Amino acid sequence: MYRLYDDPISGNGYKVRLALAQLRIDYRYHALDVLRGETRQPTFLTKNPLGKIPVLETPDGRFLSESNAILWYLAGAHPAGRSFGPATPDEEYETLRWMFFEQYSHEPNIAVARFWRHLPEMSELQRKMLPERLEKGYQALAVMEKHLAGADYFVGNRYGIADIALYAYSHVAEEGGFDLSVYPALGAWLKRVARQPNHVAITDVPAAAGTAA
Repeated sequence: MYRLYDDPISGNGYKVRLALAQLRIDYRYHALDVLRGETRQPTFLTKNPLGKIPVLETPDGRFLSESNAILWYLAGAHPAGRSFGPATPDEEYETLRWMFFEQYSHEPNIAVARFWRHLPEMSELQRKMLPERLEKGYQALAVMEKHLAGADYFVGNRYGIADIALYAYSHVAEEGGFDLSVYPALGAWLKRVARQPNHVAITDVPAAAGTAA
């Protein structure tokens, strides 16, 4: 059986939880608290030396890290997942392009702004950097809006792992201080994703199994 090591508030972890739910893959959930340093403990560092979640443990004992790489793996490793993955070399390129965009232009701004607002108190440096994060986050949302004005989904005009990657932090962007009401195409896409079969909310966290580590 698969095991997922994750922090329940993490959008990166939610990507994997959403994909596992939609693929109907059974797994055991191990919750960790990043703010309390639980991902820096020796037992977890044997699973991912970088001390980052999510980590997906496969039934044969391998530990997979990096949320978008895990999505790519699931799309290829399971027959049901192949409908979520790219079908042609062009779709492979587009899927990877959007997933890299998510990690380099989208997540570092939208997810970070949200994370800072979850902290008990932002540092002075974080308060100074927040306006830049918001500005760059809005730029990323505008890129998505432009694409979605002419397409229902991001690749091949069908739901896939690029959508999962971008949905995770986009749908909670308001928690980071972003106003999504100015992006009608993005808003319509968020609703389409939420209507996908076996969709689970980011707050739908499985009961933790065993110890956190």
